[in-house]
Amino acid sequence: MSGKVDPALKVLEARQDEIMKRLYELKATVDGLSKTITTPDADIDVTSMVQDTPSMSLTGSVNLDSLLGKASDYGALRDIVINANPSHPPLSLLVLYSLLCERYKVLSAVHVHSSVPSVPAHLLKCFGEQGNHNYSRHDFQLGFTLIWKDVPKPQMKFNIQNMCPIEGEGNIARFLFSLLGQAQDVLTATLVDSWVDTAMFQLVEGSNKEKATALRSLNGVLGRTPWLVGSDLTLADIVAWCAVLQSSSATDVPANVQKWMKCCENLPHFSSAYKLLK
Repeated sequence: MSGKVDPALKVLEARQDEIMKRLYELKATVDGLSKTITTPDADIDVTSMVQDTPSMSLTGSVNLDSLLGKASDYGALRDIVINANPSHPPLSLLVLYSLLCERYKVLSAVHVHSSVPSVPAHLLKCFGEQGNHNYSRHDFQLGFTLIWKDVPKPQMKFNIQNMCPIEGEGNIARFLFSLLGQAQDVLTATLVDSWVDTAMFQLVEGSNKEKATALRSLNGVLGRTPWLVGSDLTLADIVAWCAVLQSSSATDVPANVQKWMKCCENLPHFSSAYKLLK
């Protein structure tokens, strides 16, 4: 009323400006890193593997060079190699694989590492039936190899200078989703990241109390919107759906979350992953 500004409001405004500045700087850093990614490297010979037992999808034409930078010595095909434990199938990565098949020409393969004595038949066929076809790697844009291995967390390996392997289902899911080329503003990307962390650290790895808290948060948001972030399906929905499915019984899931899960399961990308739990 007197025209004076409360000093506390000035402090709050300055803090908000600093947070937004840091978010934009972080986004710029991530964008820069994404352009340095070339081709993944595994602890076994991936080239011979994908030529032995491939499956395929030949749709889509998104330019991978615009997302990963131009390939140099490895040809047009970009290899994604993931190690995962068959006792905890990374369902979100399989949902994302299905989405990638709509965007790219994908050459896929499933293998079993010597550290795993046996793998259920349905996990060996998680990419569909695989036969001995003489496909050329040059006919594809993306190689997707899943190795069932005794590892504590899913791992994605790359042969990139000064870059560590990507570990954890949530982190790998972020990378795979970025290959879909869907642009997001800073606010949406931040909310999606927050939900991914909630799903992995609370629903999957958290205590019973933390899981209950996360489910209440999900239920509250899904009572207002059909999806977790905005009006469209995002990575947050994919990772959270898989986390709820693997960490909760049907009786623990609130009504809004149950309705949302049914909507997800009605999508073909989710239904194929859902079958792996049966």
